[in-house]
Amino acid sequence: MLTPPRTVVRRDGGLYALERALQRRGFRHVAGADEAGRGACAGPLVAAAAVLPEGRRGEIDGLADSKLLTPASRERIYDEVVARALAYAVVVIPAEEVDARGLHVCNVAAMRRALASLITRPEYVLTDGFGVDGLDVPGLAVWKGDRVAACVAAASVLAKVTRDRIMVELDDRYPGYGFAEHKGYITAEHTAALREHGPCREHRFSYVNVATISGRDGRPPRFRRPAVDGPDEPMERSGASGGTVGVALGEQPRPPAPVGEDVVMEGGVR
Repeated sequence: MLTPPRTVVRRDGGLYALERALQRRGFRHVAGADEAGRGACAGPLVAAAAVLPEGRRGEIDGLADSKLLTPASRERIYDEVVARALAYAVVVIPAEEVDARGLHVCNVAAMRRALASLITRPEYVLTDGFGVDGLDVPGLAVWKGDRVAACVAAASVLAKVTRDRIMVELDDRYPGYGFAEHKGYITAEHTAALREHGPCREHRFSYVNVATISGRDGRPPRFRRPAVDGPDEPMERSGASGGTVGVALGEQPRPPAPVGEDVVMEGGVR
C-alpha cells in the first residue's frame, strides 16, 4: 500500500502556510482554537475557535498573535475575523468554574466546546499548545500556534478581545482593582489592590495568591470561594449561575471599549 507523500511546511512560509498545506491535502475547513486568561487570577477563562475561508478572502491584513498586537489593531482584526470567518464560536468559563474544575480541565473543555459549536464542521483542527480529544476529526497541537497558523491567531484575537471587554465591564462593577488596566493578571498594582480590598467574587480562589490573601490557602480549591458576597462585594455578577459555560455563536461585535495590555503575564508588547 502506497503512503501519501509527506507534506513539508517551511518555517518561513508565513502565517497561512500550514493551513494552505492542509487544504492542498484535502482538508478544506481548517479550524483553529486558542484561549485567553490562563495566567490571570481574576475574571473568566475565554476560548475561541474560528474557520477562515480558503484563498485571499481568508487573509486578514495584520493578523498575528493577539499578544503582539496593539489594542486598536486587535479591535480592527476582531471585526475582520467576525466578518470573514466561515464560522466562529466563543466560550466563557467563569472564575467559579475554574476553581471547581481546575484550570487545565476548563481550558481543554472550553476549546472542545468552542470547536464543537462551529456551524461549519472542521475537517482538521489546529490548537495552541494543548491537544483536544473527542472531536472526531484529525488535529494537531502546535507550539506557539497563534504565531504559526492564521486560524489559531484569529481565534486568539476573538478570545482576547472578548475577555478584555468583559474585564472592562467588571471594572465598573468592582471598582478599585484596576481590572480595565491589568485585565486580572498579577501585577504590582493588582496585588496591592488585593491586599487593600481583599478578593471579590471574580477572583480565582484556587490561585495561591488569592487564596493566601483571603485566608483560605489551607482549604481545597472548590471550598475556597466565598459562599455569599462579603461587605466589600456589594455587586452581583450578571449572567448564568452555577458555573455554566456560555457559548456565543455568530456574536455581533460590541462597540470597541478602551482596553489595556496584559503584557506582564502574556508577554506581549505595548
